[in-house]
Amino acid sequence: MAFYVYIIQSKVDESFYKGFSEDPLKRLLQHNAGETSSTRYLAPWKLVYVEAMASKTEALIREKNLKKATRERIYALLTHSKNIVAQFTGGN
Repeated sequence: MAFYVYIIQSKVDESFYKGFSEDPLKRLLQHNAGETSSTRYLAPWKLVYVEAMASKTEALIREKNLKKATRERIYALLTHSKNIVAQFTGGN
């Protein structure tokens, strides 16, 4: 089973939300459908970062670390080689 940390960006105000999921695309759909109270009012969201992790524990630790990241660090991650978002979005 694969584990991922992801970052989505609001198309409303360009803010970021960081999370953990076993299926980042399904999770994005949930965010955009208003199923997550913390992201409901800033939908629609776009998937901008996905990083694969070896274990659930590792993913949860990484998620906690990303939640503390500055906006500058997030922007740097978007172009980092660890970002495998293209595998989920078809390169878009």
